[in-house]
Amino acid sequence: MPASTAASELERIELDLFVQALKRRHGHDFSQYAPASLIRRVRQLARDHRCGNISELTTRLLHEPDFVAVVIQGLSVPVSEMFRDPPVFRALREQVLPMLASYPQITIWQAGCAYGQEAYSLAILLDEAGLYERSHIFATDFNADALRRAHEGIYPARDAQLWSRNYLEAGGERSLADYYSARYNFIKLDQRLRRHITFASHNLVADKVFCEANLVVCRNVLIYFSAPLQNRTLELFHDSLVRGGYLCLGLRESLDFSPAAADFSVLDAALRLYRRGHRPASIEFDGTVLPFTQDGRGSG
Repeated sequence: MPASTAASELERIELDLFVQALKRRHGHDFSQYAPASLIRRVRQLARDHRCGNISELTTRLLHEPDFVAVVIQGLSVPVSEMFRDPPVFRALREQVLPMLASYPQITIWQAGCAYGQEAYSLAILLDEAGLYERSHIFATDFNADALRRAHEGIYPARDAQLWSRNYLEAGGERSLADYYSARYNFIKLDQRLRRHITFASHNLVADKVFCEANLVVCRNVLIYFSAPLQNRTLELFHDSLVRGGYLCLGLRESLDFSPAAADFSVLDAALRLYRRGHRPASIEFDGTVLPFTQDGRGSG
């Protein structure tokens, strides 16, 4: 066996033992995460903490009780920004919120909320649509440090310029600066945006339905899951949504090939917006019956 092949096989064994140790010692199951992404993050953890190999990382995980928080922080790598992918937020503003306005109470589950930027973005959309006072956003993540920072709503000021551009491209008609105060090198989001946001711990790998929701937003999380775990998560979202509720995924994610797809219609395929409910075979428009196309729009 070539040396490189032997080394690769040894690393796979080390990774399996690391994943087992994390699950059996601390209850966090990463066995269904996409292998390529997981091995990159575990290697980086080993380098960051000066471990010669994954086995040394596993030893620390087993024998240092506080080290698990460091590991979870390294493996989850929360990455987001306010109004990330502005066309998605514009579509939520223009296509989804007007439909949700018919409900007396609006519940949104933002799963995998990272540091909270998208949860606050949703709060701003609801506020500008006049819906915030009868809405509640449940923003969940399994990373305790990320949840703490999300609850604080304090971010580096260097991000404000990009976020302001995103906000305007997403259809914002004010200034994003109206929603935060700046001091030193940080911005702090207006406390009133947090009034109807609950930041809570929830693990998509192991936990069950979190709430009954009119809209589920989970963006750029499924790409790190294996196909079986993606299917489990999508079924979880399906069971969380009221009939006619909306699902928003990341631009690199899709319902395609998932069993859950059978009970969703496509609102906008490119922006990964879906609605729970069977897709009709056709729609009537201006007196003409049009067949439904793959992107969720009638053709003719």
